[in-house]
Amino acid sequence: MNILKTIKKIPGGLMLVPLILGALVHTFTPGAGEYFGGFTNGLISGTVPILAVWFFCMGASINIKASGKVLLKSGTLVVTKIAVAWIVAVIVMQFLPVDGIQTGIFAGFSVLALVAAMDMTNGGLYASIMQQYGSKEDAGAFVLMSLESGPLVTMLILGSTGVAVFEPQAFVGAVLPFLVGFTLGNLDKDLREFFSRATETMIPFFGFALGNTIDLAVIGKTGLSGILLGILVIIITGVPLMLADKFIGKGNGTAGLAASSTAGAAVANPMLIAEMKPEFLTAAQSATAMVATAVIVTSIVVPILTAYYSKYMKQKNGELGSTKGKKLTA
Repeated sequence: MNILKTIKKIPGGLMLVPLILGALVHTFTPGAGEYFGGFTNGLISGTVPILAVWFFCMGASINIKASGKVLLKSGTLVVTKIAVAWIVAVIVMQFLPVDGIQTGIFAGFSVLALVAAMDMTNGGLYASIMQQYGSKEDAGAFVLMSLESGPLVTMLILGSTGVAVFEPQAFVGAVLPFLVGFTLGNLDKDLREFFSRATETMIPFFGFALGNTIDLAVIGKTGLSGILLGILVIIITGVPLMLADKFIGKGNGTAGLAASSTAGAAVANPMLIAEMKPEFLTAAQSATAMVATAVIVTSIVVPILTAYYSKYMKQKNGELGSTKGKKLTA
């Protein structure tokens, strides 16, 4: 049986398939973890420790010695993505309540949902797209996208905009596993190679644990909102990313468009934030469902848009080249 290959064919499948399985368990047998106890309960309810290990391994996988061109491209995309999410938070906090919109076509929309969906790029999706449509430097630009992983960036945005107040130790606690992994991975390349192997392996485990916090009824209620959120992520983050790629990263905009997705790991952030700030509990469940839908939408739409845009740019450059040739001949 080709179970793994089949799962990988699904956009964000390594995260989303276990997440849906976990949601099924939580929806129909919500007391399963407590009933079985032991390791089974740990697997069902272990979102935070599982994510902590994954975050550590992500830090260890980053090579600080990456070339300057790769770092410039990667840094441009990461900073732009975070800046756009921050601006969105500043604007929407004026209109949306902390617990989000409860009724209507925009039910589930909250500052938490918008920030969580927009501040993280799907690094794996980006790398795979750029290996086909970009240069080696473009493909390698996912190296710093791991910095967006975990709740730290979301916390910084919510904290700096005044949406929430976090204690200093909360910020340290959020980033410390990443920093320790990053340090070890750059002190010893063997450790970097060893820990980086686990980054993909850990994804299904925290996807399943995260799913066990979701009631499928909430996904049903926020499905349309989640689709709309995914489209907004592509438009609102995609345009600035393309401009930044052109004028700062010295590209043609293709890399920026390829980075306008929502990371699978972003699905975990609303509940992690809610664990630290209980006032977000009401918004967290619907935000989790919406972000999960946005992951699917952006994982499908972004590669298609990038393919068409890349083809357009190649045709445009070809036409310009032939036009210049004719002028020179004349």
